[in-house]
Amino acid sequence: MTTATSPILSREQRANARNALIASFLGWTLDSFDYFILTFVLARIGTEFHRSLVDMTWTITGGLMARPIGAIIFGLLADRYGRRLPLMIDVLFFSAVEFLSGLAPSYRTFLILRLLYGVGMGGEWGVGASLAMESVPARWRGMLSGVLQEGYSVGYLLAAIAFWTIFPSWGWRPMFFVGGLPALLVLFIRAKVKESDVWRAEAARRLSWRAYWRAVAANWKRLVYLTLLIAVLAFMSHGTQDFYPTFLQIEHHFGPQTTAIVTAISMVGAILGGIVAGLCSDHWGRRRAMAGSALLALLVIPLWMFASPTVALAATGAFVMQFMVQGAWAVVPAHINELSPGAVRGFFPGLAYQLGVVIAAGSATIEATLGRHFTYAQAMGGFAAIAFIVGAMVIMAGPEAHRVDFGGTS
Repeated sequence: MTTATSPILSREQRANARNALIASFLGWTLDSFDYFILTFVLARIGTEFHRSLVDMTWTITGGLMARPIGAIIFGLLADRYGRRLPLMIDVLFFSAVEFLSGLAPSYRTFLILRLLYGVGMGGEWGVGASLAMESVPARWRGMLSGVLQEGYSVGYLLAAIAFWTIFPSWGWRPMFFVGGLPALLVLFIRAKVKESDVWRAEAARRLSWRAYWRAVAANWKRLVYLTLLIAVLAFMSHGTQDFYPTFLQIEHHFGPQTTAIVTAISMVGAILGGIVAGLCSDHWGRRRAMAGSALLALLVIPLWMFASPTVALAATGAFVMQFMVQGAWAVVPAHINELSPGAVRGFFPGLAYQLGVVIAAGSATIEATLGRHFTYAQAMGGFAAIAFIVGAMVIMAGPEAHRVDFGGTS
């Protein structure tokens, strides 16, 4: 592998890099928004459907477990037909499913729709990340990776705002109707985003399907490592986020608006942490930035979970925790795209990402179950501590391809 020299881009190339990043960022933001809406109203939907909180967490877990299906389908399409078209199809699909979730008449129907939504969510990240990382200059890849990945946090922030403004007056169903709006993003992608030059270069020497799968199989050890890497990061992220709004409501007895405010503040921390860690990774390397963030998050657990449950302390702990957690995550788009073979880059990162997420899919269910035997603070704090320690070890044990040359113009 060679290090990219980042040639000066033309005005048209800069515009396309910007638009590709915007499209991928918005896709991930709106996908995240749709996902996190559920975490705020989990208990309320359970009450309407006469289901326990543990039963309802399966709608989260099931959606996460369905994500590799989307990664496989849309990843293969992205390597064969380009990044743009699969991204547009995927956005339309998950937007439609999200809207229909608001019409679900029963728990069973709702669960099926969340499984389908998981397929759509699983397809978006890999295709969007490969499009963005192949389009932006290599010297800024880490920082822009942080911007891209923090679309996830912006989506969580928007979900908190929706919970604050829509839920008290209108209930949970209209929140999912709003989640159908990402379909409009397709218009921007169609009008403003051009195909990745890197993909065009790969398409000129396109592999047969047999050779394609040989390329995947030849890199199976790398796929296993990237899957494990994403799994430990997903335990860190989902273990500190998915059950957190419910924890605030049940154990701290915060109302909807206070829960939304604390969560929104935590996502401001996440966005800032992602940009800072991404920038640090450009200078000091991907692994150091990620492992350092995980170890610093470990030190924040006492403030995050066990401080006196005032709004100010809860908001401070949540802000710092997500600054560190999403700092570790921010480097992921650049890091795993740099570690993925060019001919299968549409498929490889997305599959590793979503397989890793499946391994961590039970985070909310595990925490809810542990909460029956311990306090939720003890359950979440202990769970997070293990995730941070193991995460730092896995990150530092793996390879790195800092600023590797993708070819094309990146």
